Amino acid sequence: MGGKESSIPALELRHISKSFPGVKALSDVSFSVEQGKVHVLVGENGAGKSTLIKIINGIYSADEGEIYMFGEKISHTSPKMMRDAGIATIHQELSPVKDLTIAENIFLGREPLRKNKFVNWKKLFGDAQKLIDDFGFRYRARQKMRELTVSDMQIIEIIKAVSMNARVVIMDEPTSSITEGEVRTLFEQVNRLRDAGISIIYITHKMEEIMEIGDTASILRDGELISTHKVKDLTQEQIITKMVGREMKDIYPQKTASIGETILELKNLSKKDVFSDISLKLHKGEILGMAGLVGAGRTEVFRTVFGMDPYDSGEVLYEGKKLEVKKVQDAIRAGIMMISEDRKREGLVLCRSVGENIALPNLASYLRGIFLNKKSEKKDSVEMQEILNIKTPSLDTPAGSLSGGNQQKIVIAKWLLHHPKVLIMDEPTRGIDVGAKYEIYKIMCDLAAQGVGIVMISSDLPEIIGICDRTIVMSEGKITGEVERKDFSQEHIMAFAVGGKK
Repeated sequence: MGGKESSIPALELRHISKSFPGVKALSDVSFSVEQGKVHVLVGENGAGKSTLIKIINGIYSADEGEIYMFGEKISHTSPKMMRDAGIATIHQELSPVKDLTIAENIFLGREPLRKNKFVNWKKLFGDAQKLIDDFGFRYRARQKMRELTVSDMQIIEIIKAVSMNARVVIMDEPTSSITEGEVRTLFEQVNRLRDAGISIIYITHKMEEIMEIGDTASILRDGELISTHKVKDLTQEQIITKMVGREMKDIYPQKTASIGETILELKNLSKKDVFSDISLKLHKGEILGMAGLVGAGRTEVFRTVFGMDPYDSGEVLYEGKKLEVKKVQDAIRAGIMMISEDRKREGLVLCRSVGENIALPNLASYLRGIFLNKKSEKKDSVEMQEILNIKTPSLDTPAGSLSGGNQQKIVIAKWLLHHPKVLIMDEPTRGIDVGAKYEIYKIMCDLAAQGVGIVMISSDLPEIIGICDRTIVMSEGKITGEVERKDFSQEHIMAFAVGGKK
């Protein structure tokens, strides 16, 4: 599938470099984005992709280098200038104004005005509806944004980009929070843009997406451009090797833990209108997968186990004894810890330092009277940084400035200091690159070898199959299947996930 051919690149970066205090974020990066093509930008967290996109958007200025659009040099950059030049970005974390209509969101900040400077509402809704209809979208321009799914909001962002006459659309991890069916819809829209001659810069960590949707791929590592290739000339293994700088024989580490006795058991756990009759067992040294489609109720079950939400009926048994979990502290005291799927909102205090985040749940252990033993706190934080290979300029660096993979390691580190016996990990590798994923999997295998029981809630079926010993599948708040490792296959698990019965 190809768009309109032209020898002049839609966007060309020449020798782009950018430094921050103590960090060389980009060094001599050069590549071209062809007109009407999908150019995939690949790299580990911290490789420089975000910095590069901010330079293209005019948020940052490059220290060195030049940017050309359709053969013309861009002398000065600012967000407005780059938008006017034809750059539009659909961010990973969408920020629609949900209480406004679809039309108001499409034309936000550039509403059509009458001569008296008041908004021309008839034109605004009419123009928006035409754009929506042209895309074959089923919504009405006057509907509120909050009525839309995440994937539909993404399509509204695409419509908005087209309405701004965007000639280069940047998509940052667009499939990180949507279902497989919604991914297909998104790809249809990407192909429409490509066929209309619009160029796409597509950022993803998902290898299968690169192979399916990409025309060209540029691979970044440690702020440097490693290479640019036609996607058809690459294998997934070659991309991974170039990304991480070493050959990865296996994406998943070998698990050697022996599975012991039951440590956690749920008996007929129910919460009205959320999940019902959930019964399962977790063993020491086991990595138990929880599979299912978005909205199946997996996260909600384990939020109740961790004391974040109440349940209506049923029992939680811990090491054979009934456990009353009325608040998070009850679970933590028993040795049950949970890593939330939303690390930025529920796992970290982004404005605080790496060291402070690691120490935060463990402050009571550092108290000496009314004072904190800062020496002991720092010793533990340094130890965790070394064990988990957290890449940070220092422990005083704000957690929010680190890559997604390193942020996830901080969340794991703070709970490891508590010596968990049960660790619930909700989407532990979402938005994390292949190299960092391997390191997270290795940590899980090491913990299992120490006898820790691990629950991994994941929407990534290859991950479930690659790392888990056994998998429970849920659909619409109920368990619909249990699959042993010897029977693992995506088809088998997905059959249960869509509501099939054993």
